[in-house]
Amino acid sequence: MNQAQTIYVIVGGTSGIGAALAKQIRADGHIVHIASRQTGLDISQEQSIYRYFESVGAFDHLVITAGSSAPSGKVVDVAIDDAKSAFDTKFWGTVCTIKHAARYIKSAGSITLTTGMLSRKVVANTYTKTAINAALEAVTKVLAKELAPIRVNAISPGLTDTPAYQHLSDSDRSKMFSQASEQLPAGQIGSPQEIAQAYRFAIDNPFVTGSIIDINGGALVS
Repeated sequence: MNQAQTIYVIVGGTSGIGAALAKQIRADGHIVHIASRQTGLDISQEQSIYRYFESVGAFDHLVITAGSSAPSGKVVDVAIDDAKSAFDTKFWGTVCTIKHAARYIKSAGSITLTTGMLSRKVVANTYTKTAINAALEAVTKVLAKELAPIRVNAISPGLTDTPAYQHLSDSDRSKMFSQASEQLPAGQIGSPQEIAQAYRFAIDNPFVTGSIIDINGGALVS
């Protein structure tokens, strides 16, 4: 193996942002392990996570793009069990992944989480997503101190054209993206390739840790 090669693990890398990031990293000649439910890793199951990282061994950079489908709606309407399930997958799944991965990450390595603009953008009927993402951003800062010299950062994307919206019809999806683009200072929604560049910045810059990196077309100021 080329000694210059760096080893990445991307959890949730089979589609969307994770897949775009994996493609960019592989194009640079590095080794990328992609893990998701499609490949047999279930981040809601601790033993699955433990076994996975035991099989990978030492590596350099962990990226977690896996998420959950959080229920929308007013607090009086959302089923608490549904909200807990979403929290169990994205929040506790991320924490558990880091718990078991950290033992294998090299000292000059990094961990990059994924949150979302709803952590700080106030939108009615989104309390579950808001809570999950805000909790992850708080944890990012704690882990940056706790796991140093391993660097820990979080990427907070805005609306991005990914398969997460495939449940919508083509016309509804196009309408949603068009309306959002008109409201954003950047005049467009994000692409997976553009969001992936933020992850690469967090990974490649050795002076970045404990940071929440917003890449949302100006959603937080619109």
